[in-house]
Formats: sequence, structure tokens, C-alpha cells
Amino acid sequence: MKRILIAEDEKSIREFIVINLKRSGFEVIEADNGEDALRLYDEYEGAFDIALLDIMMPKLDGLEVCKQLRQKSSTIGIIILTAKTQEMDKVTGLLVGADDYVTKPFSPSELMARVDAIYRRVTLNREFAAKSKDKGSVIELGDFSLNLRSRTLTKNGVHIELTQVEFQIMEFFFNHPNTALERSEILNHVWGNMYYGDDKVVDVNIRRLRMKLEDDPSSPHHLTTIWGVGYKWLV
Repeated sequence: MKRILIAEDEKSIREFIVINLKRSGFEVIEADNGEDALRLYDEYEGAFDIALLDIMMPKLDGLEVCKQLRQKSSTIGIIILTAKTQEMDKVTGLLVGADDYVTKPFSPSELMARVDAIYRRVTLNREFAAKSKDKGSVIELGDFSLNLRSRTLTKNGVHIELTQVEFQIMEFFFNHPNTALERSEILNHVWGNMYYGDDKVVDVNIRRLRMKLEDDPSSPHHLTTIWGVGYKWLV
């Protein structure tokens, strides 16, 4: 059963979302504040595929809930809901672990396209994890080793925790080392060519990856910017 946790304090919006999720076959667990969202996550022992979090909520806001959920799980898909005026919150949400964001107001088709894309990614990650005993399909570049079966990345033998989005970005880079990749290429590869958002989501995830991978994120040695084009992974 596909299960999703939704945390949204506005009842009318939550009901609208729940109806569309149930139509798409999701079991929906609802919360109207951040504290209850985390409590429900623990009650269900983390058995969720996706969490859909509004940013502006009582008790605990969506950004804090996102941060804590990501600390609990690297595999759950997280989508934050933002208003058009919350531009910086989108960036912050991605930096603390969200996979994507949806801006209010949104159509049912846009919401479900985002949810379905994240669910496919979660399912793919789960399938690979089930085959993690297979040590094949490893790409080694310098100090880094990317295992395509276990969906893991190590640097000098030390495991680096990645979200599914981050792993897919790294897989794309590792399959194209020393090659300038356009933002649009990365966006289409990871989020799909039907993605409704803009390429800012790529920039934020690159920033987050640098914080995890580079010795000095402000002066990256591997994950470099190609101005006017995109990014390149230098070996």
C-alpha cells in the first residue's frame, strides 16, 4: 500500500489534497500541525513513502518537521508546500532535506505529478536496497566510490548519507565525469521532463551536495560550476 503523511493546518486545502491522493491509490495519514506529524511518523514506525508538509503550521513549522524527518530517514520522499511569497523558504526546505516543493495555489494535476515522481524514486531506491548484497556496479572516481546496487556513496571509505535526489544527481555526474552538464539536463534526468518547477531546485541540491562532499564547500574541488552552463564533476 502506498502511504503518505500530510501535514497541513488549513482544513480546506488538506481535504482537497487528501481527495486527490486517495483517488491515486494512496493511504493518507493526516496531521494539522508539525508536532502531530512527527508523532504519527513515529507511531507508524516510519512506514511512509512520502511526507507532504506545509511550511506555515502551528507548534512546529514544516521546515523543522522536514529537518527532523530527514534525520530519521534518508529514503522518505519529502515535498514541501509553500506560498509564492515564501521564496527563501523553498531554498531552505531543499537545504534541510526536502526533495521538491509545490507552490500554492496548485492544480490537482501538478500536485499528483510531483507526488508520483517522488513515489517512483522512492520505489526505485527500495528495489535497489533489496539487492544491496550484490557488490557489483560500482563506479570509483578518485576518493569516491558510488555503489549503484546499494545506492550508497563513500569518500575514502567513509559513508556519506544521501537523499534519493542527491544520489541520482551523483549517479548522473559519475556516469559523465569531467563533462559539463547543463542545469536542464540534470533537471530532466532527475526530476523528469514533465517537471513543473524551475531549475533552481538543481542549484540548491548542488549546494547541499557540496556541503556533504567537499572539504571546502565555498571553494569546491570536484563539484564545480560552469558559468552560463551548469555543473561538472572533476576527477
